[in-house]
Amino acid sequence: MSVQSVPALMLQGTGSDVGKSLLVAGLCRAFARRGLRVRPFKPQNMSNNAAVTDDGGEIGRAQALQARAAGVPTTVHMNPVLLKPQSDIGSQVVVQGKVLTTAKARDYYRLKRDLLPKVIESFEIMAADADLVLVEGAGSPAEVNLRGADIANMGFAEAAKIPVILVGDIDRGGVIASIVGTYELLSDADRRWLKGYVINKFRGDVSLFGSATDIIADKSGLKSYGIATYWPGAYKLPAEDGVALEKSGKYCRDAEDGGDEAGAGTGVRLRVAVPHLPRIANFDDLDPLAAEPDVDLLLIKPGQVIPGDCDLVILPGSKSTMADLRFLKDQGWDIDIWAHHRRGGHVIGICGGYQMLGRMVHDPDGVEGAPGSEAGLGLLDVETVMAGDKTLRKTHAVTVGDAYGLGADINLAGYEIHMGQTDGPDRARSWLRLGDGPAGDLTNNPSAGVLDGAIGADGRVMGCYLHGLFGSDAFRHAFLARIGGNGVSNALNFEAGIDSSLDELADHLESCLDLDGMLALAKSCGA
Repeated sequence: MSVQSVPALMLQGTGSDVGKSLLVAGLCRAFARRGLRVRPFKPQNMSNNAAVTDDGGEIGRAQALQARAAGVPTTVHMNPVLLKPQSDIGSQVVVQGKVLTTAKARDYYRLKRDLLPKVIESFEIMAADADLVLVEGAGSPAEVNLRGADIANMGFAEAAKIPVILVGDIDRGGVIASIVGTYELLSDADRRWLKGYVINKFRGDVSLFGSATDIIADKSGLKSYGIATYWPGAYKLPAEDGVALEKSGKYCRDAEDGGDEAGAGTGVRLRVAVPHLPRIANFDDLDPLAAEPDVDLLLIKPGQVIPGDCDLVILPGSKSTMADLRFLKDQGWDIDIWAHHRRGGHVIGICGGYQMLGRMVHDPDGVEGAPGSEAGLGLLDVETVMAGDKTLRKTHAVTVGDAYGLGADINLAGYEIHMGQTDGPDRARSWLRLGDGPAGDLTNNPSAGVLDGAIGADGRVMGCYLHGLFGSDAFRHAFLARIGGNGVSNALNFEAGIDSSLDELADHLESCLDLDGMLALAKSCGA
């Protein structure tokens, strides 16, 4: 098929974190509700917050949310190039769901020219079964010094021949300059694809912006497709990458504010501390806990101590387990965690955090960096070896026996995405059974599936490789009761809340933006 014939629209930003991902998610839900077969697409993403796809690869978490909004299964072709940072200057390069290589920034700049055919191939696969493809750019097309090898913004728009709407974030200030400045920096050839703009995150009286649209039109000739007023529900949806963790709005109850006074819970409060590791990955594992009105989720920033009165410490996933383990020790958080445990506190590690809880982490082949070994926290009697193929799969699970006092056969759904194998005496107390089929198959057949996880001898430390376990309402509420929250409300339905929030976002965009005009622009693709 010809890419020129595909109804498609691309949202690019005047900078990073202007809200493109959320806008695309909302538009996916809005157009899907109109009966259109909508597919999200992002040529290149950089994020350690990844999702395992239904076809067995990995993509950025934002594209998984957009697929959910559109009501379609996830596929590696929704995000054909995913960069997963492992250091300040290097990333793992994932192409069409599988690891291609690890490259420093300069090497990747040379490599990505060769990736455009794969990007176009994935775009055509997505478009083949769609009435509309909504494309999200990355960063900003104003980075014209990198235009020669661009596959994420105007380089893709030109190759796919699709119109572009520019998104500006007024919350940052200077939105007129950012839109007009971006237009001025683009070449005449790239301006051909830039058709209009959207102002995002507007607070206050929209009528006051009227003269600004006239200025933008005079300076650029670009059409306004509306002003998206600030939507307060953004924190309820999974974030694209770690930038969200730098904001107070994502996990607003941090170690410095002492908890959320506005909670609508039962009055029983549980304090859960999470060290903010530099290469934290798949941190949306925390979202269900943050949504609980009776839980104070404390994101511990570098330079802060883990509070002595917390009930639980969670060690989250990491893209670079050994590097983050060393960072944890440098911050003195290992001492805080040991002290927390001595006081009777509970600790859970997920994926990379599970590996850190063991006695040793070995990387003999240099999978994550220089070959070597690093002593873990020693709270679990296990060791991890970074070897073998990367594990990538969606899975269902059930709790085993009366593991951790949670009760048997609680159903969970989640995914595995990790390097390394973990074993040792505490694996005799595995507490999950993972399988590819429905969780009911595991319940009815105790010999099915694969055992996962470990529990320490004192019963207060546990770890596993399963991401998404707190998304199970039954498991989450049993777990919170186990660590002392017997009076915690059981009313929250987390997964239903995600879909409800997507509907609210779609309603919001329908009221703010010219969706009919956007659809008409998409249909003009290739004209």
